[in-house]
Order: sequence, then structure tokens, then C-alpha cells
Amino acid sequence: MKKSFYLRLALSVILLMHSVISIFSGDVNDFGHFYLDRLGFSPVGIYIAWAIKLTHLFSVPLIWIDRCIQPVAVCNIFIFIFGIYYVHWQNGWFVVGGGANGVEFSILLIFSFFNLMYPEISLRFTNKNKS
Repeated sequence: MKKSFYLRLALSVILLMHSVISIFSGDVNDFGHFYLDRLGFSPVGIYIAWAIKLTHLFSVPLIWIDRCIQPVAVCNIFIFIFGIYYVHWQNGWFVVGGGANGVEFSILLIFSFFNLMYPEISLRFTNKNKS
């Protein structure tokens, strides 16, 4: 865990902000009713929205105690892919500058979770054994 302290910190802050703020502001209900239901997820849009936010929220302590990292990562990767497909794809690549609300931030989060799951992966040609 020492090697990934900053990654865990960043993911935790992002997941907390993405969940806690929308829970307390009521945006999670609006996202479920006014967005997901209109996409065709009615009548379960609100349940999907809450499942997303609670997944983000419960992921944080699991990340810090280094438990269930693969299920946490897979669930969040699935959520971000879902977000790219239904929310961000039509807005292009950029989150800001050159566009708005694009996919670049979600792509970064997906690969951050891959790095959390597989921190020791490296390319073969960079791992030449010196004998």
C-alpha cells in the first residue's frame, strides 16, 4: 500500500466527492428520476443511481484497508464505462478546454483502478534482466 498511497488518496477524494455531495444535495435522486428513467431505465433509475453512489462511497474504506480491491475496482470501472457510454461519449474527449463533459477524466479513473489492481505490471522490453 505504501507504493500507491497517492493513487489511493486521489481515488478516495474523487469517489467521496462524487458520492457524498450528490447524496446530500439530492442530485442522486434527480440523476435517477430525470436522467436514467428517461434513458429507458424506468422504473429502476433511482435504484441504479443509488447503487452507483453507494458503490463509490463504500469503495473508499475498502481502498484504505486494502481489502476487496479487485471487486471494488471492477465495480467502479463498470460504473465509469457506463458513464462514458451514457453520459460523456457524445461530448467528445475533453472535460474542459476544447470541449466540456468529455471522457478523458473517466478514462483516467478507469486506468487508475487498473493500476490499483495490478500495480506491478510492466512492459517486457523495459524489464531486461542484467546478468
